[in-house]
Amino acid sequence: MEKRSIYGLTKGTGLEKLIEAAAMGKAMGVMNHYSLALMAEEQGLPKELAERLRELADQESVHAGYYATLNAKYPSDVFQMMENMQKGELGVGKFLQPLADKLRELGRDDVAEQIEEYIRQEVHHGEVLGELLAKYKQ
Repeated sequence: MEKRSIYGLTKGTGLEKLIEAAAMGKAMGVMNHYSLALMAEEQGLPKELAERLRELADQESVHAGYYATLNAKYPSDVFQMMENMQKGELGVGKFLQPLADKLRELGRDDVAEQIEEYIRQEVHHGEVLGELLAKYKQ
C-alpha cells in the first residue's frame, strides 16, 4: 500500500479552521497537562499522577503536530525549518536570561536556576539540530 502525504491535506478546505482549532487546542493541552504535573509534584501528590499527566502532554504534542501538518502550518522544507529553529534555540539565552536575572532579583534563585537549565537544554536542542543538519542535509 502506498503511503500518501498528509501535508496540507486540509489547507484551503472547509476543514482548515476546524483543524487549526484542534491544533491550538492540543498545544494548549500540552501546557495544561505539564502544568498540572508540576503542580501535582509541588503539592506532594502521588508520583504516578504527575507521570501520567506528562504522558498525556506528550501525546497532545504529537496530536498538535499532526494537525499542524494537515494544515501545512509550516513550510515543507524540513532542513530550512530546522535551520530556522536552530537559530532560535541557540539564541534563546538573550531572551530568557534577563527573565532568570529578574527572578533572581525577586529572591527566587530556584526558579532562575530552572530557567537557566531550560536555556542550556534549548542550546542543546540547537546543537542537536546542527548535528542532524550536518549529517542529513545534502
